[in-house]
Amino acid sequence: MKTTDTPAPVPAESGTPVAKTDTQGGPARKEKKEGGVLNVFSHGMLILWAFMVVMPLLWAVMTSFKDDSSIFNSPWALPDKLHFDNWSRAWTDANMSDYFLNTILVVAGSLIGTLVLGSMAAYVLARFDFPGNRFIYFLFIGGMSFPIMLALVPLFYVVNNMGLLNTIHGLILVYIAYSLPFTVFFLTAFFRTLPTSVAEAAFVDGASHSRTFFQIMLPMAKPGLISVGIFNFLGQWNQYMLPTVLNTDPDKRVLTQGLVQLAASQGYKGDWSGLFAGLVMAMIPVLVAYIIFQRQVVAGLTAGALK
Repeated sequence: MKTTDTPAPVPAESGTPVAKTDTQGGPARKEKKEGGVLNVFSHGMLILWAFMVVMPLLWAVMTSFKDDSSIFNSPWALPDKLHFDNWSRAWTDANMSDYFLNTILVVAGSLIGTLVLGSMAAYVLARFDFPGNRFIYFLFIGGMSFPIMLALVPLFYVVNNMGLLNTIHGLILVYIAYSLPFTVFFLTAFFRTLPTSVAEAAFVDGASHSRTFFQIMLPMAKPGLISVGIFNFLGQWNQYMLPTVLNTDPDKRVLTQGLVQLAASQGYKGDWSGLFAGLVMAMIPVLVAYIIFQRQVVAGLTAGALK
């Protein structure tokens, strides 16, 4: 068997520089450069997206304090002075106060009913195994994919036959039914992430199913309840199609109906400043709710992944 002898390295003469090869610095430096480029690109896209979202909001708020001539002559300039009469005119003359009250009553009642009924149904589907469990669960999921436009005509006749047309409590019941599928789907997955040992300990101590749910499991599900509550609040506050079909009484109009009426009436009168003031009034509760509960929303969405 032949072997290949490797010649011994020849020592370099004194004064001759020896070239050194860096076998690890090149790839590491390249990966670091690529990561820096990716970070710059991602941050740039986030800044662009934030600009696209925040600028229309700021422009609407700024325009709500202008008069009509300033809106058309200098739309991008700051207002010469704050015209608070735009807000008072929209609040009183355009009946925004009545629309706000009706919307608060409807959304508050429907939100409470949705969270209570949805959490109870989700807890049963997540914790108890019985015949038809998966079938009921998939029925709720199917309700999420059912277009609301297809249900408007039969829903109108059902609500009318029940004597709930043009009523606040009738609209509350419809909102609850509309929001239940997503609520049950969201909370079922959340209840499955909660530890079962706490509920088992409560049963050993003699607690009933209802007491275990309301006093133990429901407080543990607070992040999920807040998250799904925020999503339901946004959807119910901005709902327009359902109240337009089921709530034709001018005295029972909600905020979205009032804004459309305000846009139509003020558009002919030329009171654009009052229209922008009404729009900002409708946006403020949504922004305040999300700013207050943004940490809970993130915690609720990531609770299952972090467990």
